[in-house]
Amino acid sequence: MKINVLLFGIATDLIGSSSLTIELPISCNVTSFKELLTKQYPELKQMSSYAIAINESYATDETIIKENDIIAIIPPVSGG
Repeated sequence: MKINVLLFGIATDLIGSSSLTIELPISCNVTSFKELLTKQYPELKQMSSYAIAINESYATDETIIKENDIIAIIPPVSGG
């Protein structure tokens, strides 16, 4: 299944784009998605951590991704 991925902050800089379309297997969870993503884009390993949101809600590692979901990669934010 094809999934749209939105990138924010440093993730955009590392990949060189603010969005991607990637192919995922059916019944893929967030943990598997992260593994597939870092295989395709090893630059993301430079981020110590990042959150995943699916359809504008934060997701856990066990959340199953469905076709037509929109995934956002949200790196840590600092500031004051």
